[in-house]
Amino acid sequence: MDSVRSKCSVCSREFEARFRYQVHEGPVGFSYYCSQLCQQQGQGAQDQRTCSVCSKGFELEFPYQMSAGDSGTTYYCTPGCRQVGPALSRRHRRIPSRIAVFNHKGGTGKTTTAVNLAAGLAEAGDRVLLIDCDGQGNVGASLGIHGERDLYHVIVDGVDADSAAVPVRPNLDVLTSDERLAAAELYLAGRPNRDRILRDRLAERVRGYDVVILDCAPALSLMNQNVLVYADSVLLPVSCDYLSLVGVKQVLRTIKNVRDLLDHEVELLGVIPTFFDVRNKISREAIGALREHFGDKCLNPVRVNTKLREAPRDKKTIFESAPHSNGARDYRELVRRVRAMREEVQTRNSSLPAPYVPPRPVSINPSIHSS
Repeated sequence: MDSVRSKCSVCSREFEARFRYQVHEGPVGFSYYCSQLCQQQGQGAQDQRTCSVCSKGFELEFPYQMSAGDSGTTYYCTPGCRQVGPALSRRHRRIPSRIAVFNHKGGTGKTTTAVNLAAGLAEAGDRVLLIDCDGQGNVGASLGIHGERDLYHVIVDGVDADSAAVPVRPNLDVLTSDERLAAAELYLAGRPNRDRILRDRLAERVRGYDVVILDCAPALSLMNQNVLVYADSVLLPVSCDYLSLVGVKQVLRTIKNVRDLLDHEVELLGVIPTFFDVRNKISREAIGALREHFGDKCLNPVRVNTKLREAPRDKKTIFESAPHSNGARDYRELVRRVRAMREEVQTRNSSLPAPYVPPRPVSINPSIHSS
């Protein structure tokens, strides 16, 4: 890798990194040190943390004060805060819903679903971040955008996702990708905890959003493992044909492996049948099979619609390109169902106890007791 000039995180002097100690990856990103003196000063400053429960600043001293979980690293100043920390609800921690649009098989409408679900949720008032996790870059191509910094820079360089995301519509930001994502996957392969890097990069640095939508590549890859370890639910687009039905079993096995082998709870949000044509027998049979197996998890289908294929050509969502088409109606129904399911989860979480706030210390005046 070519050497580049970096700015020291302590004294701001520009230098060329030549030694391992000069680049440090911490919980909040990368730090650079021009000398060993700056490294010692910088590392000492990084021991300062903010309690995730009571927001008190403290110095990291004991193992119990730090915990790495599905939503990132949390910090506790005292054993009391550590005890109640896991009971904090999603609402209190302001963690966005994280939905991976995923299928191993190509051609099932993943990008179309991801783009229009994100746009529909944003139109309905949610703050949405759409992340393209496919090196083909179809999300950016569909909306006519290309960010100066993308998912590659977030994974490899530790760039904040918030600063790399491109605002494209009201309430909708997009973190793009391109062919460099293949190099990012090679980077992941050589890292410890390689299936959790994306979660570590995003969990603490994606703020101010209600929903994060992740458009996955059609592959069983290390990148998709990272996406599933970050996501809390999976939306599975299935085209109404025989081979797609066969591929559903593989997706379910992958979700089970993420739970059992990677110890991350990710649930199947729903199955969305795509390219549904009521005139075709195979489409009707596919819907019947999916409803029989998944019950309420099988959502209303997205019908075959020419307008859906034309919208990316115009760099528009279906709601902008053809708001009265069947495609727009079907994706509005998907948006309605997803919002309803999110409200159910938030209602369940609201029953959790409120965050623990340690009592303020009371100073006792010795003169009172002496009398």
